[in-house]
Amino acid sequence: MSKITIILQARTGSKRLPGKTLSKIEGKFLIWHIINRLKKVKSVDQIILATTKKTEDDILEKIGLQNNIFIFRGNSNNVLKRYYHCAKKFDADPIIRITGDCPLLDPLLIDQMIEFYLTHNYDYVSNTIKPTYPDGLDVEIFSFKILEKLMNKVSKQSDKEHVTSYIIENIKDFKVFNYENKTDLSDIRLTVDEKQDLKLIRKIFSLLQPKIIFSLNDIMKIINQNPKIIEMNKGIFRNEGYFISKNAD
Repeated sequence: MSKITIILQARTGSKRLPGKTLSKIEGKFLIWHIINRLKKVKSVDQIILATTKKTEDDILEKIGLQNNIFIFRGNSNNVLKRYYHCAKKFDADPIIRITGDCPLLDPLLIDQMIEFYLTHNYDYVSNTIKPTYPDGLDVEIFSFKILEKLMNKVSKQSDKEHVTSYIIENIKDFKVFNYENKTDLSDIRLTVDEKQDLKLIRKIFSLLQPKIIFSLNDIMKIINQNPKIIEMNKGIFRNEGYFISKNAD
C-alpha cells in the first residue's frame, strides 16, 4: 500500500559549506531542526532520511534513528537513483522532496501543498518553478510514476544530482503547477549554503526564542522588525549549486 512520504535528502559532505547539516543552531544540529519541523507535518504517513553509504554519513543515520524516522542509504552522486530506490523500498507515493539545507521550512505550508496535490491532477506541484516563497522553504511533490519516468529518461549528471531539474527543463512534457505565495518573498534567503546563511538562521532563531517551531509569518514579523538582518546573506545566487553542476555537464 502506497504511503504519503517525505524524503529528506542530506549528507555531511557539502562542497560549499562542509558539515553544514551538523552545524549547531540553539544547541541542536541543523538536521535535527529540519527533522523536528517535518514531524509537525500532519498529512504524511512516513518520513525518510535518504543519505549516502559513506562512513561520514553514519552520524546522519544515527540522528535519524534517534528521532524515530526511517533511514535509507544509497548512491552519493546520483541522488535521483537514491530517491528512486528509497521510494520503491518504502512504497512512497506521492513523494514530498525536502533538502537538508532548510532549517526554517514551514510544516503548515507543506500540509497545504500536500492537500492541493491530492485534490488536483498534476504530475508535479512545487513552489520553486517561479519562486514566490523565500529560498529555503522549497517543497516539491510528485508521484512514484513520475520518479520512475525520470529514472528512465535522465542522462545528464546535473539532472541525476538535482532529481527534478529534468522536469523544469522539459516542462511541456509534464503537467505542473507552481504554488505561489500571496506576496513575492523570493528575494529573501533562508537556506544554508554559505557561512553568511548560517549566521542569519542563527540570528532568526535567537530572536524567536524560546520557540523552535515557528511559521513563515513569525519569521516575516521578525524580519519586518529587524529589516537589516536579511542583509547578512544578500548577493548569494539562488540555486547556485544547480548551475555549477549544469555547467559541468
